[in-house]
Amino acid sequence: MYRLLFFGFITSFFLGSSQTKSSTTFLDVNYFKGNIPIHNVDILHLVQGHPEGVIIGWNHRTNGKKEWEQRYNYPDYGASFMFQDLKNEVLGNTLGFYGHFNFYFLKRRLMLRVGQGIVVATNPYDKTSNPKNVAFGSKLLGSPYFMINYKKPNLLGPIGIQSGLVLAHASNGNFSAPNTSVNTIALNIGLNYDLDAKEIRYEEPLEISVVSKAVKYNIVFRTGLHQTDIVGSKRYPFYTVAAYADKQLNFFSGLQFGIEAFLSYALKEEINFRSLAYPEEQSNPDTDFKRLGGFLGYELFINQWSFIAQAGYYLYYPYDFEGRIYNRLGLKYYFNEKLFGVFSVKSHFATAESLEFGIGIRL
Repeated sequence: MYRLLFFGFITSFFLGSSQTKSSTTFLDVNYFKGNIPIHNVDILHLVQGHPEGVIIGWNHRTNGKKEWEQRYNYPDYGASFMFQDLKNEVLGNTLGFYGHFNFYFLKRRLMLRVGQGIVVATNPYDKTSNPKNVAFGSKLLGSPYFMINYKKPNLLGPIGIQSGLVLAHASNGNFSAPNTSVNTIALNIGLNYDLDAKEIRYEEPLEISVVSKAVKYNIVFRTGLHQTDIVGSKRYPFYTVAAYADKQLNFFSGLQFGIEAFLSYALKEEINFRSLAYPEEQSNPDTDFKRLGGFLGYELFINQWSFIAQAGYYLYYPYDFEGRIYNRLGLKYYFNEKLFGVFSVKSHFATAESLEFGIGIRL
């Protein structure tokens, strides 16, 4: 299927009309093949071959009309589709739908694509029909992917080439157990094709605005549903409240420092379950399930969006669950200067604990 898609696009490219100038929109199609690294011994039985597939992308070039476009060297934004054959009947295939940005370096020859989307697993875990698939506990999965390519557009009329490395991840964030997840590292080769004959016109440089470097204070409330590690258990709500200060260093970057409180009813159930199922551990069912953490964070601003990365340590940790160090990766969207929404994944290294949805205020 993926080979037919790839070669079908190649044929359509060569049958297309000729042009030599960069246009406002372009397509790219990439074939990839690689490996699934073993990040968890529980997936050893699932790695049987080299995954391969196709990534098809629609892209729109920016022209510097907005300041952030000029600051980021005129990136592209777009949508992409990824089909992946994981080379194992237990894992099945995945179909991914993404929004993405393309950022350029080295005279626009090096492209970095950052995508975030949703993956559909064709053969997720089922206790009767597919009990061995401990990677995908649900049909819908969250998925980021990165693609770094050397790119040469307009090599033959509207047709260009690109090649490089693809990194993809798929997980449900412990919304449904089991959830060991799968990562793919692959090499790709592809073609890009300008769709229209309208040459892009870059805007004159805008006057650079002054970025406020004053310390801002934030309060964020996050929530969602997740399970314990016990397959088949109920989903329980969790609540997180964080208070932190941030300081924007420049147009692109900011640093964060704060504290947060965690209230997970799945963890409360975990404590109760283990006290009954493993009496030899002599665990106390009345152990407090609340946690308090301190964290440091980094924020990368991209127009009204931003990418956040945080590393934290539990200061109050009455019950040992996955270790005292945790991390968070996520996206923020600023509705205005003070109000923002956030989507993130909280993990303990490679083990996801929860998919978080939240809202916050920045003062």
